Formats: sequence, structure tokens, C-alpha cells
Amino acid sequence: MTKELVVVTGGSGFIASHIIIQLLQQGYAVRTTVRSPQKIALIKQLLTNGGVEDFNNLTFAEADLTSDKNWEQVMSGATYAIHPASPTPTLNFKNESEMIRPAVDGVLRVLRAARDNGVKRVVLTSAYGAIFAGHKNKKTPYTEEDWSDLSSKKVHPYQKSKTMSELAAWDFIKKEGDGLELTTVNPVAVMGPVLSSDYSHSNIQIQEFLEGKIKAVPNVDSGYVDVRDVASLHLLAMTSSKANGERFLATTGETLSMLEVANILKEAFPQYADKLPKRTIPNIAVKAAALGNQQLKMIASIVGEYAETSNKKAVTMLDWHPRSARVAIIATAQSMIDLGIIK
Repeated sequence: MTKELVVVTGGSGFIASHIIIQLLQQGYAVRTTVRSPQKIALIKQLLTNGGVEDFNNLTFAEADLTSDKNWEQVMSGATYAIHPASPTPTLNFKNESEMIRPAVDGVLRVLRAARDNGVKRVVLTSAYGAIFAGHKNKKTPYTEEDWSDLSSKKVHPYQKSKTMSELAAWDFIKKEGDGLELTTVNPVAVMGPVLSSDYSHSNIQIQEFLEGKIKAVPNVDSGYVDVRDVASLHLLAMTSSKANGERFLATTGETLSMLEVANILKEAFPQYADKLPKRTIPNIAVKAAALGNQQLKMIASIVGEYAETSNKKAVTMLDWHPRSARVAIIATAQSMIDLGIIK
């Protein structure tokens, strides 16, 4: 019996590597894309660190989201495709289209190739950024019904790119999908075990906290979710008949301030207590500092903002049960300490 083939884009990514681990564990064949063959050794290392011992059901294909080359071959013979990869955002962009255009084009490239090769369903990794940005005076938890308000001046180009690429995906399915199914997963800040020193931007916060690089934190609330649960939600979204045409917010439903994250680390790793931040920076100071600093602009756009989320849909429709935010945060730190990443 031939195994069902699942294409996973960008196999070296934090979420992608955990998705590949779970697919292999559940008996699927996996083909993952790499921008260059140099990445293959890294991916095998990540998967080995994540517990994979057998690579017989894993193949690699070279493809880049910014080019049409090879996508036909990538999708050939696949039953499903999961698309967590996104073009690396340039933080020093001159205009926001540099961030938005590649994100939209990349998603459409994957969907077109999937449709043309008879793939049954694509699961797109969208983001909480496509849900929460630009809302005024929000008082009830964000759900899958919410979309970021792109007419707001406050929306950062990164959130805009996530929103516009997801909207483009739904629009493509409606107008040109030709029977291709689509489901999206929209994670809040993703924590959990890192598998190498090459990991996602949401984890850098934990590293900087433990290394004592941050003395005070902005007043930013966020949801947190474990990468292993984000991966399992992708698999449920891929196979459940109920999931077709749906969005799923990947969140534990808890909301923590950055100071609360630091306090979780302080309790779990008392040896790092003196390195961890102990106070909050006033909102006005963050906004002032961001005027001359591109990298602070995204943080400044969300200080003091309401950030409650609900996971009711994924829990009730797909029977998804994530670990707590606390477990996810501790797992991030523990994996970084174990891998010798914390200096």
C-alpha cells in the first residue's frame, strides 16, 4: 500500500519541522521544499533532535516561493499540501509592498501548483496577525470571525502581509480553486521545543530574557501556543472533513504580559532569576523610541492593546487540546538551555 504523500513547504522552519515529525510518526510520506540543497543536512538534524530515526519516507525538492520553477514537480502525486513557509520578511524595507507582494505571490504559487496537480486540500499557516490588527476598543476575545482592519493606520506591514496573503488565498479558492480545498491555521506567538539554534522570531524573546539582554519590557499582552500543538492542529485541519473552508485560531486561550512570561521563567529556572526583566517600560516611551527605529515599530503598534483570544472552534470542531502557555514557554527555555543556545 502506498503511503499518502504530503508536501510541506520550507522544511527547515520552526513550525514546518514539527509538522514533518508528526506526519512521519503518523505514517505519511513527506516531500519538503528547500531553497537550496545546503538546508537538507540542517533539516535532518532538526528532525533527529525531534525524535525521527528513519528518513525513508522523507524526500526533498528544491523550490523557492519567489519563483515558478519546480512547483509542478513539488506537488506531483501529493494528496495534501501544508504551507507554513513564507518569504523571509525584510525589516528594513523601503516601502511596505516589499513585504506584502512576496507573501501574496508565494501563497498563490503554492495554491496554483496544488490545484494543477490534483492535490485534495492545502492547509495554509496564516497568522494571528491576520485577525487582530487595527481593531479599536475591542472588548471580546478574538475569534476566526475577525479579520485585521487594513484601513487602520496602525497596522504594521508584517500583519498586513499576513492578512493580504490569507485573503488572496480565499479569493483564489473561490474564483479559480476548481475544487481544491483550503483550511487555514492562525497561530498566536509560537513557543515550544526549538530543535536547533536556527529558530523562529517568537522564541528570540525567551533567549534574550535568559541572557539578561532585556532589563525592562514593553506593555504587550499576547497569546502563546506550543509548536507541537500548532503542528497537531495542522494535521487535524488537513484530514477532518469539517475543516474544509474554515480558519482555526491556534491559541491556548490564555493571555500573558511579557512580565508574566519572565515570571514563569523565574519560577521554573531560578538560576536565571537575576537576568530576567523585572519592570515594564511606559507605552509612551516605546512609541517615542519607535519613531527612529524600524524594528520597534511593530511592537509600538501593539503596546497596551487588548489581546484576548478564543480557541473554542478548534477545540469543539476538531477535538484539539493544546498544552498550557506555561508548559510551552518552559519547553522553549529548556530546549535552548539543553542545546547550549543560552550564552
